Amino acid sequence: MGTLSHIKCKRPWNKGKLTGQKPPLKLKEIWAIRIRLQMSNEVRDLALFNLALDSKLRSCDLVKIRVRDVTHGATVSRRAMVIQQKTGLPVQFEITDQTRESISNWIHHAELMSDQYLY
Repeated sequence: MGTLSHIKCKRPWNKGKLTGQKPPLKLKEIWAIRIRLQMSNEVRDLALFNLALDSKLRSCDLVKIRVRDVTHGATVSRRAMVIQQKTGLPVQFEITDQTRESISNWIHHAELMSDQYLY
């Protein structure tokens, strides 16, 4: 019988890496991202980032939002409601002034109609 000393130990793929739920963004990090998006004139990405923060929705739910879900006529609503794909439950959230402005800019920039997807 041979010894086990010649067998290589395989290092786990996640050794030394963060696993599980990531910590939320700090306020300073949020503003840094917003400033970069504004400075680089990323109208769509800024609107998406702001709405993601306001709604706290999963990405699969965010990309299914239509223009009519967040607007009332020609103005962006203060509140919106979306049915979550994973749970099937409705989620209502407030849309802040800053997010409403960025969504409005995106809608006008992309010339979106009410029945189109927002993103």
